[in-house]
Amino acid sequence: MRPRGVPLVAVVALAAAAPLVLSGCDAEGELESAGATPTAIGPVRLWPDLPPASEPPLDYGETDTQTVPGIKAPGDDVRRVDPVAVVQAEVNAHPDTYSGADGMYEETARQIGRCGTQPAACPVMRPYYRDLTGNGRDELIVGIRMPEQQVGLRVYTAEKGGLTRIMATTDQVISVDLAGRDVIVRAASAGIPGYEYRTAWSWDEQQRAMLPTRDEIVRVKPTGPSPSPSSPSSSSPSPSPETAADLATDGP
Repeated sequence: MRPRGVPLVAVVALAAAAPLVLSGCDAEGELESAGATPTAIGPVRLWPDLPPASEPPLDYGETDTQTVPGIKAPGDDVRRVDPVAVVQAEVNAHPDTYSGADGMYEETARQIGRCGTQPAACPVMRPYYRDLTGNGRDELIVGIRMPEQQVGLRVYTAEKGGLTRIMATTDQVISVDLAGRDVIVRAASAGIPGYEYRTAWSWDEQQRAMLPTRDEIVRVKPTGPSPSPSSPSSSSPSPSPETAADLATDGP
């Protein structure tokens, strides 16, 4: 809708005057030029004669999914599953791999095995729930405290009455946020003071797994002296923009 009192010809002429913007007006209300428009520079491919890779990239395991043995999810409802029992089932199914190779310390695996008798020392944190796959049902998000300020993150989806792990990663986590259907992980940047890693994990329908779709190193404003690696206070993730009341429960 054009302004009242302005002839249509004037409106068309103003729209066609691309180099002119309302960057400022003199006392008489005349337009001032913003100067020449910079020339657009498109992407340039370097070394276009490089041959294609003869071998596929290394598989870092992001697409690995596993069915959790012995765990049933009635009605494909992850809220009816005990998160501690889920992690215990994975540890029991692969006892030889949980010595660092699968992102879990052997000490942590032993603590998980004693969660039933020593709940105060259980490293499995309270669960969170969110529909991350877009199928209309919640997924189960589990965090596991580990030594050296490491946190293991696991995401499980219910299908065909069972449970499948669709994400697994371990890092020196600063915080974990949920943004829509993405899991945003902020982690300490080793060896680069003043920076942190931020990785967005998103559901990939083709791979049927959560993949790290965006990964970046971000400069952060220092808020004080950096905590030492042995400082217990830095092991607690910072609050998420979404509260526990919105997303979490203490049990299934």
